[in-house]
Amino acid sequence: MSKLAEYRQLEKHLAEQLQALEALKGDDGLKKEIEFETKLRKLLEHYGFSLKHIVNILEPQTAARRPATAPAVSTRKPRELKVYKNPTTGEVVKTKGGNHKVLKAWKAEHGAEVVEGWMKK
Repeated sequence: MSKLAEYRQLEKHLAEQLQALEALKGDDGLKKEIEFETKLRKLLEHYGFSLKHIVNILEPQTAARRPATAPAVSTRKPRELKVYKNPTTGEVVKTKGGNHKVLKAWKAEHGAEVVEGWMKK
């Protein structure tokens, strides 16, 4: 697209947006909302409150629903306990994850496929 075409397109969009803005300026509903917001902000400033305070006053159950220190609820199923037995030493390792120190050492020494074969079913 040429610079001139881009300029004319942007000019057209700007004219449309200015027209929409002028239509909104004459809207009585918008004027009421602006007046309400202005008065509300002055009132909040006068009494030293914030919008969060007002929400907590008007709807205290909303604040109770989202506590700041609530633990995340997990929908994940718990991991299964896996039991590995080293056939040469007879040592048994019980773990729910793969980050066990002894299990990692076995996998490094014997290979992951071999060690997975040691898992009891």
